[in-house]
Amino acid sequence: MSEAAVHSTSKSLIYKKMRRSIIMGQRESAERLNIEEIAKEYNTSVTPVRDALQMLSHEGLVVIKPRSGYFVATITLKQLRDLLDIRRILELSAVERASTRITPEQIHELQTVHAGYTGDDDESYDRYTDENRHFHYMLAKASGNNELAELVGKLHDQLARFMVMRRAGKTMEVTHTRIVDALVAHDAGAARQALLEDIDRAHEAILDNIMEEDSESWHL
Repeated sequence: MSEAAVHSTSKSLIYKKMRRSIIMGQRESAERLNIEEIAKEYNTSVTPVRDALQMLSHEGLVVIKPRSGYFVATITLKQLRDLLDIRRILELSAVERASTRITPEQIHELQTVHAGYTGDDDESYDRYTDENRHFHYMLAKASGNNELAELVGKLHDQLARFMVMRRAGKTMEVTHTRIVDALVAHDAGAARQALLEDIDRAHEAILDNIMEEDSESWHL
């Protein structure tokens, strides 16, 4: 394997592992990420570690502070509420547009996003989170507005570590099927209502969890 291929593999592995640790709450908000320690953990140089953390910074999960280093991103309760509100506004607009524009190919992709429930372990929830992000990204893309889809995808990246709090591994596919069924029927009202219920349940679960259990660990 070439040096470039080894670097790419190391960067991808570190990115996936670090992303999972942040999303699953194994690393706390504002925690400093020591590049040398991470490189030693993965038996690699610091370059792929920097590249992986740079990727995570683009997703809003890591903050790079000049002359200070890399840190798990923090978020205030006000910022979280604002992000959740923006998500509601964007996705409801997207699904209404998608109800009249979605193609058979896009419907098929939405129907095949999920690989099924495999348990409540971290690896499974890492996959559920990725599938949820992909579902809502493709839903927004079906609106015909690619920039809207990119905004929705970015929001889900920023919200990933909070979305996992819902622990909806058993119900996510059922909830998404209701949305897809409405889109198949090109029923804008039903699609909007199904998505609204999904969004509101998720947001309520997130905020309840934070206020009751995790407010200190998330620095909200």
